[in-house]
Amino acid sequence: MYRIPDNLDLSAVVGEFATQVRVHRYDLQFTFGPVSFTVESPVDLFRDGERIAHWEGGLWPEPGFFDIMNNARVRTCVVRNDRLIVVELENGIAMHLVNNSDEYESMQIHFEGSSTLWVI
Repeated sequence: MYRIPDNLDLSAVVGEFATQVRVHRYDLQFTFGPVSFTVESPVDLFRDGERIAHWEGGLWPEPGFFDIMNNARVRTCVVRNDRLIVVELENGIAMHLVNNSDEYESMQIHFEGSSTLWVI
């Protein structure tokens, strides 16, 4: 629906752990420190360029998602382009958050202490 803005500053997640991962029927929610994500589009985890886990609405996350919970700090979090956010963890996992729709919302991002909600 809305592309990922290039001025979206996700530096607040660097150094944080994924303290919560919540699974709902059609969204995956997780929190890295003060930043909460609600994602309705597919989420993939990669290690050394190989996909190790996948989630999409209506399915339970694959076991590789256990490796992001309280397991490793965020090393980098980068808006690669208007369709992709990549969260790289110290354990070598790269989480790809994809904006895959021009018709519907793909994700929402909320920063603790702020009334701003980024709708993508």
